[in-house]
Amino acid sequence: MSKIIDNIRFDPELSRGAYNAIHVCLGLKTEERITVITDEESIEITAALINEVEKIGSNYRLFILEETANRPLKRMPEIILKDLQKSQVSILAVIPQINELSSRMQVMSVVDKNKIRHAHMVNISKQIMLEGMRADFAEVDRLCEKLIKKALNTKTIRAVSKRGTEITAEFSPNLKWIKSSGLVSSDKWSNLPGGEIYTAPFNLNGKFVADGVVGDYLCGKYGDLKNNPLIIDIENGRIKKLFCENEELLEEFASYTMTDANSNRAGEFGIGANTSIKNIIGQILQDEKMPGVHIAFGNPDAEHTGADWTSSTHIDCVGRDFDIWMDNERIMEKGTFLI
Repeated sequence: MSKIIDNIRFDPELSRGAYNAIHVCLGLKTEERITVITDEESIEITAALINEVEKIGSNYRLFILEETANRPLKRMPEIILKDLQKSQVSILAVIPQINELSSRMQVMSVVDKNKIRHAHMVNISKQIMLEGMRADFAEVDRLCEKLIKKALNTKTIRAVSKRGTEITAEFSPNLKWIKSSGLVSSDKWSNLPGGEIYTAPFNLNGKFVADGVVGDYLCGKYGDLKNNPLIIDIENGRIKKLFCENEELLEEFASYTMTDANSNRAGEFGIGANTSIKNIIGQILQDEKMPGVHIAFGNPDAEHTGADWTSSTHIDCVGRDFDIWMDNERIMEKGTFLI
């Protein structure tokens, strides 16, 4: 167990978000064991999380990635994967580096197989701990429950935005909607902060303007895209054309979504529902939970949605200020829920 954490002083303002993560979202119990995986960049936040774990008195094991292997990690160290199997609860709080998705997928494979209550805090930041992680997650869960009940009977969702998004998504009863409100269960891990419902769309067509953020390592590199939006033309569920005035972002996103046969396929359609989040901050972990629509290309979370294909990549795209219709019912106007 790393002892570096003993010497880390953390901002007490982090405590409220850390309390929510450990006590409310994960519901950690004294008799349970928790594995915490972090990196040097996230160590102050992790110290606040561990402080809450120690208040409960649970047994824990802490891993700092830079102490176990060289980064970027193409594979998660075996010592970490083996330790995960001993725990009922886990946290992954890291800042991703290029080509590390496969190592995170290894963690998720163990989490799913062993039904571990897992908090996925990839791209966590102090700002997120002070904003999205301070949400009333019971209230977020109630809103997500309303949305998912409507979504289960919805055949199409249309979303438009003032920056030019106009997409129509079609849904199949064979593909499941997932509620990820932040209240973590052994049946489904959750990103924290939580606050979304999502599925793998049966089909998706139109233009999506990502004037919020894009995910994976590109998020940290490019941040808020308000002034240089990425415009994605989608036909029959796949990227047809891309445009962005930032040529470097355009090139990297295009390369990412050409990694394998399904990297350019729309694998996720999500609706953010964390109403404590008011503005894009340039961090995908929080921004995709802001009320509105986000889509992702690549891996569709086949384990939970029932999709019959996979990919080695997964990249989220977030816009802002949406109007949304579920079939003929308008559920959002200019980013505000009407339900």
